[in-house]
Amino acid sequence: MSKPEYVKRTIIKEKINSTALNEERSFRVYLPPGYNDLLSYPVLYAQDGQDIFMFGRIATIATELILDHGLEPVIIVGIDVQKKHRTSEYAVNGEKHSAYISFVTDELIPYVESHYPVKTEKEHRLLVGDSLGGTVSLDLAMDYPELFSKVISLSGAYFEPTYDKIQEKGSLDHLMLWMLVGTDETEVETHLGTFDFLEWNRKTKELLLEKGAQIEYLEKKGEHIWGFWQKELPVALQYFLKEKDW
Repeated sequence: MSKPEYVKRTIIKEKINSTALNEERSFRVYLPPGYNDLLSYPVLYAQDGQDIFMFGRIATIATELILDHGLEPVIIVGIDVQKKHRTSEYAVNGEKHSAYISFVTDELIPYVESHYPVKTEKEHRLLVGDSLGGTVSLDLAMDYPELFSKVISLSGAYFEPTYDKIQEKGSLDHLMLWMLVGTDETEVETHLGTFDFLEWNRKTKELLLEKGAQIEYLEKKGEHIWGFWQKELPVALQYFLKEKDW
């Protein structure tokens, strides 16, 4: 049972007119307990913003970790997505993938950094995503090493297009990944087909290691659902934010 102070959190709903996406895109910003705009904070950009806040309970989890477990206070930006456009924006070969990447790098990040006291060095920017959200998070970190170096991957959908892209890359030694996949994710039905997420994550992890990435890799009993990922989010956040040595 969550303590009352864990669910008392500040979440600001924002919208931005995106030229890249040719639409108004909504996102939400979590401010940590004790927030002070005279300070500066690391920032976590989360794909599937509405889901990670609602089903992942990331705001409540972060608040508890900050208050009771020494987590470094962090600002969390949850980027909403329309389900009908999710694959088009998140998949490597999606029709709107390039537009989404441009939105994040050229529009969202500058907006956040001009409106909130976030640290602007790449080691203070984190990405998190589930399934295809993990795919686009890794894609951002690979293509923009000057912006990103840290990724939390929750059962990433690392299928052939992503695997082939990684193979084409040179060194990826700037990358630090925390990867989770469930041992029950061997036959996951998606609208793109049925996939063995466990095997694809294993293959992708080995390839990323060959490219020089630093990886904390976990396999645990679990399915391709938020109920599984939510339980492991505290571990993921503590992996990158526990030590206050930045």
